[in-house]
Amino acid sequence: MPSPRRIVLKFGSGILARARGSGLDEKQFKRLTAEIAGLVRKGHQCVVVSSGAVAAGLGVLGLKERPESLAARQACAAVGQSKLMESYARHFGRHKLNVAQLLLTHGDLDSRIRHENAQNTLEHLLGQRSVVPVINENDSVAVEELKFGDNDRLSAEVAMLAKADLLVLLTSVDGLLDEKGRTVRAVADIDAAARLARDEKGKFSVGGMVSKLQAVKVAVAAGIPTIIASGLLPGQIPAAVAGKRIGTRFAPVP
Repeated sequence: MPSPRRIVLKFGSGILARARGSGLDEKQFKRLTAEIAGLVRKGHQCVVVSSGAVAAGLGVLGLKERPESLAARQACAAVGQSKLMESYARHFGRHKLNVAQLLLTHGDLDSRIRHENAQNTLEHLLGQRSVVPVINENDSVAVEELKFGDNDRLSAEVAMLAKADLLVLLTSVDGLLDEKGRTVRAVADIDAAARLARDEKGKFSVGGMVSKLQAVKVAVAAGIPTIIASGLLPGQIPAAVAGKRIGTRFAPVP
């Protein structure tokens, strides 16, 4: 595959939250932002779709577990979103990159006028070589991420909005696993592969593999090759962009 110029990277809560409690894993932010900065230096345009606001808010509010109440989760997201962006701004700043925050809902992308406005804004931001857009669902007014998909579906919609060359979903597992626990390296028929999906979730995650495959189906139907890979292993982002054999690669629908 030729080196893509525009990449959408989705980071789930499971790779951004601390393993032993609430709050954000700053070591992960340092590594992930450094890998993205390396791509930007090579001329790629990168968009980050990031979960993690609830996990960040848990630490601020002194909670150890994700609350059951939807209103409480929305409150955590409202408090944590600024902490999430603060981490991105600090770590990208080390590479002389700025961040732009976009909070979207599925309704924004369903509305023709708001879709065009979001697309125009994103295009303008990507034209600024020193800016990395960071997108999250607007959890204070929308609940899809909080209840269902951990931004999986949103990442596919953003990839279409950005007319991306590649979508990379980084999670806590090394892609889609077969019945023996081995990584399936390439998938051409996503409907056939869906039977392998295990809907297991981490402590801070909302979306499991079923949610990710649903997002992949949307992206590949739009002609966007998609990879599910581990966000806990170093070097996965540049390897995915270089077309190396990592995670599970899903071919676009012809």
